[in-house]
Amino acid sequence: MRKAYFRQSGQGMTEYIIVVALVAVAAIAVYQTFGQVIRSQTAAMAKELAGEDGTEQSRMAQTAAEAAAAQAASKSLKSFTGNAGAGQ
Repeated sequence: MRKAYFRQSGQGMTEYIIVVALVAVAAIAVYQTFGQVIRSQTAAMAKELAGEDGTEQSRMAQTAAEAAAAQAASKSLKSFTGNAGAGQ
């Protein structure tokens, strides 16, 4: 009876590790897409909290957000197939 408990406990730990790994992969993907936006917004907030002007960092964040949106809009399934249908 004790062996069954350890098997279930091990299964729960394995499921937990898989969920944590999926969350980490999703976080990396979001950071790859919006990394510059996040850095610029954080820099702007830090400057404002220090009593300085963070306008330039805010502008940089807006520019990075627009570039990320354009990049995300241009990706589709066709992006992944490349020129597979070019010869037809």
